[in-house]
Amino acid sequence: MGWWQVNADTLAGSRFLLSPLAETFASLKMLHAGTASHPGEHAWLRAHLPAYKRHLATDPVTALLIRSGLGRDWIADFLTPTPHDDGAPFEKEVERVRAVSPDDARAHLTLSLRGPLPAPLDRDDLPQRAAGLLTHVWEEAVRPYWPRRRRVLEADVVARTAQLSQGGWAAALDALRPGTRWLGDNRLQVNRHEYPPREISGAQLFFVPVTPQRIGWVSWEEPHRYAVVYPCAGALAGGPDGAAVPASLGALLGSARAGILVLLDSPMSTSQLVAVTGQGLGSVGRHLKVLLDARLVERRRAGRSVLYSRAAAGEVLVTAQRD
Repeated sequence: MGWWQVNADTLAGSRFLLSPLAETFASLKMLHAGTASHPGEHAWLRAHLPAYKRHLATDPVTALLIRSGLGRDWIADFLTPTPHDDGAPFEKEVERVRAVSPDDARAHLTLSLRGPLPAPLDRDDLPQRAAGLLTHVWEEAVRPYWPRRRRVLEADVVARTAQLSQGGWAAALDALRPGTRWLGDNRLQVNRHEYPPREISGAQLFFVPVTPQRIGWVSWEEPHRYAVVYPCAGALAGGPDGAAVPASLGALLGSARAGILVLLDSPMSTSQLVAVTGQGLGSVGRHLKVLLDARLVERRRAGRSVLYSRAAAGEVLVTAQRD
C-alpha cells in the first residue's frame, strides 16, 4: 500500500480545495473509460461521449497520448498538477500543464506505460496537446455544468467538515475514497499500490473533491504540496436523479420529500440540499419541517451552519423500503 507520513501540524493545517482542472481531468477519465456509475453520469456520457470520440479520431497522436498517460497503475504526472489556490480559474490551472517541459512529459508517459515510449510520442508538443485536449473537454463537457458542479463540490466539503467535527480525522479519512484510511502513527494510506512511503510533514496537504464517481488519484510537488483527489459522495454527485428513491417511499412521503430523506445519509445544510436537488429554498425548508415534525430527521449546529441528518426512525424507514 502507498502511504504518507503526516505529522499532526500538517494534518491540522490541511484544507479542502476546489479545482476546475481536477474536475475536468476526472471527466476526461470518465470519457476515456466510457462507463458511468449513476443516472446523472449516464446522461452526461450520452450527451458528450460521441463528440469526444470524434475529436480524438481526428487527432491520433493526442489519442495515443491520453491512452498512454492513463496508465493502469500510474497516471502521467504532468496531466494532474497539484492545485495551488482555491477557486483558481481553469485557464490558470491548465497553463501549468502547457508549461511542462517536453522531457518531463516524455518521462512521465514512460513511467505510466511501464515501458518504452511509442515512437509517435517522441515529440516536443506533448504538453500543448494535453492542455489542448483538457481545454476542449472543459469547454464542451464541463464548463456548461460547472456552476452546479461547484455547488455540489462545496456541499461535499461542508459534509466532510461536519464528519470531521463528529468523528475526527480517522473517520473522515477512512470515508474519503477507496484505498484511503488513517493507519495511526501519523500514517495516511493514500492508495492500495505498493509504493515507497513519503514523508510530507511540514508540506501543504489538500483534499480535492470531484464529481465523477471513480476512485480519484494523488498528486504532489515535492516537497511543498500534496493532494488527495477524491470522488464526492455519490448522492451529491448524482443530483436530483442520482439518489435512488424507493417507489414505495415516494408514494408514502411524496417523491421530493422522500428524495431529501434519502440524501441525508450524511449531514447536509439547507443550502446543500437546494444545490443538489434543484428544489427552491422554500420547498426544501417545508419538506425539512415536515420530516422534523415526524422525527424522521434531526438537526444540529456546526459552526455557522445548521446540518440535517436522518434520525433513527428515518434510517429504519429508508432501510426498510430499500430491502
